[in-house]
Amino acid sequence: MQLFHTSSFLTHRPVSTQSTQVKTSTFPQKPINAPSLKEICEQGSLKEAFQALTSSFNGQNLPDFYPDETYAPLLELCARKNALPQGRQIHAHLTKSFAVCESVFLGTKLVFMYGKCGSLEDAERVFDGMRQRTIFSWNAMIGAYVYNGEPSRALETYWEMRVLEVPLDACTFPGVLKASGVLKSIHFGSEIHGLAIKCGFDSTVFVANSLVAMYAKCDDLCAARGVFDRMPQQNDVVSWNSIIAAYSAKGQSMGALRLFRAMQRAGLDTNTYTFVAALQACEDDSFRKQGMEIHAAILKSNHHFDVFVANALIAMYIRCGKMAEAAALFDQLDEKDNVSWNSMLTGLVQNGMYTEALQFFHKFQDAGRKPDWVLAISIITACGRLCNLLNGKEMHAYTIKHGLDSDLLVGNTLIDMYSKSCCLSYMAHVFDEMPDKDFISWTTIIAAYAQNNFGKKASDLFREVQLRGMEVDAMMIGSILPVCSSLKCMSQVKEIHGHILRRGISDIVLQNTIIDVYGECGNMDYAVRMFESIEFKDVVSWTSMISAYVNNGFANEALQLFHLMNKTNVQLDSVALVTVLSAAASLSALKKGKEIHCIVVRKGFNVEGSLATSLVDMYSHCGMLENACMVFNSIFNKGLALWTGMINANGMHGRGRAAIDLFNKMEEEKIIPDHVTFLALLYACSHSALTNEGRRVFELMRYKYQLEPWPEHYACLVDLLGRANQLEEACEFVKSMQAEPTAEVWCALLGACQVHSNSEVANLAARKLLELEPENPGHYVLISNVFAARGRWKDAEEVRMRMKGGGLKKNPGCSWIEVGNKIHTFMARDKSHPEYDEIYQKLAQITEILEKKGGYVAQTKFVLHNLLEENQKVRMLHGHSERLAIAYGLLKTPGQTSIRITKNLRVCGDCHTFCKLVSKFFKRDLIIRDANRFHHFQGGVCSCGDFW
Repeated sequence: MQLFHTSSFLTHRPVSTQSTQVKTSTFPQKPINAPSLKEICEQGSLKEAFQALTSSFNGQNLPDFYPDETYAPLLELCARKNALPQGRQIHAHLTKSFAVCESVFLGTKLVFMYGKCGSLEDAERVFDGMRQRTIFSWNAMIGAYVYNGEPSRALETYWEMRVLEVPLDACTFPGVLKASGVLKSIHFGSEIHGLAIKCGFDSTVFVANSLVAMYAKCDDLCAARGVFDRMPQQNDVVSWNSIIAAYSAKGQSMGALRLFRAMQRAGLDTNTYTFVAALQACEDDSFRKQGMEIHAAILKSNHHFDVFVANALIAMYIRCGKMAEAAALFDQLDEKDNVSWNSMLTGLVQNGMYTEALQFFHKFQDAGRKPDWVLAISIITACGRLCNLLNGKEMHAYTIKHGLDSDLLVGNTLIDMYSKSCCLSYMAHVFDEMPDKDFISWTTIIAAYAQNNFGKKASDLFREVQLRGMEVDAMMIGSILPVCSSLKCMSQVKEIHGHILRRGISDIVLQNTIIDVYGECGNMDYAVRMFESIEFKDVVSWTSMISAYVNNGFANEALQLFHLMNKTNVQLDSVALVTVLSAAASLSALKKGKEIHCIVVRKGFNVEGSLATSLVDMYSHCGMLENACMVFNSIFNKGLALWTGMINANGMHGRGRAAIDLFNKMEEEKIIPDHVTFLALLYACSHSALTNEGRRVFELMRYKYQLEPWPEHYACLVDLLGRANQLEEACEFVKSMQAEPTAEVWCALLGACQVHSNSEVANLAARKLLELEPENPGHYVLISNVFAARGRWKDAEEVRMRMKGGGLKKNPGCSWIEVGNKIHTFMARDKSHPEYDEIYQKLAQITEILEKKGGYVAQTKFVLHNLLEENQKVRMLHGHSERLAIAYGLLKTPGQTSIRITKNLRVCGDCHTFCKLVSKFFKRDLIIRDANRFHHFQGGVCSCGDFW
């Protein structure tokens, strides 16, 4: 739609709005022959037009000429070419040579020219200086305002014109309607529509087209369609283009495509704008077929040579994810404009083809083109996704050199790129140097600090946003909430939750995030209340609550919630399955784990990635190493996490050699191990007494793979050496550490002292351990046990009193067993179970049989309490939680079935002997997982070889 309808005042004489005739300048009559200058202007050459004008005044052959006819084509040409300096030269020449202020026609032409060239100030100066104005002058000024993004001033000028009672013409309406549409003022637009009907201009084609566009901009597609349907003749291509474009712009793709087909059936000739509007309606892959049909129609019409149509086709194929087709069209283009290059590059980035995007950018540079801010944003985005800091810095330098870095969108994208590349110093510099920051700028940098574990900095920036009085939205809150969980700042979580409720900005995403955060902060009461308050729970809601239960040690409740979830219509996803599999793994709930595995198969999930790793982990934690191997072997493309999980599974079950063989196969597959892989391998060596192999693994990690060991790796090797009675070497190893030994390392060394007595090392390790982590009750228990085992009862009692004085409590021994469809939990000397009478009777019977047939005698040395009588120590051993679980398993499970038990602490030596005898005399395999590893008891022998 044209904003400046030039035909009404470029080729006709102006008509005054006054009753008297407008005085015109007294110039000679125009010559009979048309001036050659007009022909030159029509050809579009500014240089030749000015040369022709100069020759007209060379003094040798100065013909009589009419200024309106001479200067009008020149001003039109300047407007067309956006040639403001040349337009000003003509204006100056007119002012100097002729009384331009007396020519309404030339004054109007100047307003038009300045408006098209973007100089509103000059246009206003000319308009205000005109002694006489016609409707064409007012239309030109209104059009100038609209063209230069000043719709409010356009409407003000219109009202001024109405007050002066200037008669309207049809060309007044397009500019005013355009301004109404930009301002989304449907009330004013409707009023203009009524006026157009009153004046009889509503049936004028270009006015009707403007009405369609206005209603579409004001989101009233029904009114736009009503105007189109009431048009007396629907044979104007522009009308069809307008309504098709309106439907496309409002996302009514099917409606736009139906109109396009109707236009074709009507036999109307389509043009560039028709095809562009129709192609814009093909918004995603579901419209690929229609897009290809339009492409075929374009090929038949020969419009594929048009760069605008070609760009629209490229954009359509990009939206459909067909980058190969888009690239083929791009390569066929003889003349590529900025839109062509930008579309391709943006498409590559949007379709995740970041490496290809950078390669394409090099092609762009080779073509001698310079990127604008749109293309710069795409390249910076690609660098960020690839964590390609070098190229990202190059683009940053380019934006600075060409003044693009001050652009708000460029700045926000640079912040995101540096964040993803973990270059926070540059990110902070970009943020600080931004002349203007919008809400996205603040949200991006807060999220960046949060994702890079700078929670304090993110929290400080969030406070600054609040102090500035900015409205906090759901996206920013979603960025800051995980920071609160990492800082374990419950007060801030509650404060933000209250803000959400007060502002009413809560949505399902935020509600799910709040469940996560309360869960991670350990406040299960609030997490449950938040979950229960959600009216329409999605799969993320359920998964978040299940995850909160699992992470806080409520695996049984997690499984129960998953059971409820299965009764709803919520569609499971792989994340929910991975989460609930971890619950089954933590409880060693084999039956529950198998049920979940069945769901995976029945629902048709692809067993790969994290889901495959979780299945391997679940089966290995349930003592079913064979099943874990079956899952592992069934996966074709094994990732590092799966290999690591299988290595860890073998280590848990004391199969150190198998873990090393698996590692060697992984290397043959060219899979590069990481820190976690080596940690699993060292763990496997430690629990299989593979001392030399453990040393080699440690050296391999440091020197072949150039991985700096974590404290956990050092602790694992110390544990390995300590178990092998090489305490002196373990101590030297700790002393040789470049970094200060952590609590994990001293804990491993102290554990070795418990097995192999060394008072000096034990004292040092105990002192260091309590210095580093004085709030960990497990350390006090370990130190006390080491002292008690050496008969240092006074020292042991002192440690226990210190622990009690600090308000710390020992984690009680706890074992659980899966019987039927339920997990049964037992504490030491527990009588809370509803069947405890039968359980204790069965346990007494078992003990009596083992004493008679197996010669079992309680080893009271494992009761590390000095003041107890011998019979009290025996009763304490008999009441250990794993024995209650074994008794219940023998009571409730059929003969010949394996009994699977999980314990939260290390199995003591006496219970280990007890379990071996039970497996022998009751002919039942016992599979017990303690805090360290798995024990497979069969026929009186344990898989650990009494090394645990």
